[in-house]
Amino acid sequence: MLDATGDGKPRNRETTASRAKGGLLVAGGFVAVLFVIELINMLTLHALNRTFGLRPRSADGLLDILTFPLLHANLNHLLSNALPLIVFGFLVFLSGVRVFLTALGFSWLGSGLTVWLIGDGGITIGASGLVFGLFAFLLVRGFFNHSWRQILLAVVLFMVYGGILLGVLPIMGSYISWQAHLGGAAGGVVAALLLRPKHARTPAP
Repeated sequence: MLDATGDGKPRNRETTASRAKGGLLVAGGFVAVLFVIELINMLTLHALNRTFGLRPRSADGLLDILTFPLLHANLNHLLSNALPLIVFGFLVFLSGVRVFLTALGFSWLGSGLTVWLIGDGGITIGASGLVFGLFAFLLVRGFFNHSWRQILLAVVLFMVYGGILLGVLPIMGSYISWQAHLGGAAGGVVAALLLRPKHARTPAP
């Protein structure tokens, strides 16, 4: 049974619509910020990368975990991450702000810590770890939540984007940080595990 608002509209439809609008604004706004940062980075000849890129196993590098996903090597690098960030971010946001922030936060932290611990030694930049984290979250959450709708979405996403999962393997080119991808994906799975329902829902009479 659907609760209705004062104007007779179903409340859950209104919530879904507001979340969809919020998801587009948040995901699109985040990507817009990345483009602004990249513009500044280009004007400074990418000096930001040298200052705020993640340097593995260095004391200063721990702080770089907070900044490295915001930086990119060039515009093409950013463009390759922009669309999946918007798509995956939007889909995660449909489950609510808390879910979105948890998935994003664990993807960010997992990606950064993995690079810091086992990175190859160069400077790592880019939001691809976030892409892998949000994608992994969307792939596995349905199984933890026992939701056929979310599992169906995961199947569709896997059919469309599943090829990117090869990016977690150390067979990729040296210019691609598989460590960031692997850590981000692991963070997304951990977020889905933590957000799973604590008690099985009982069917309504």
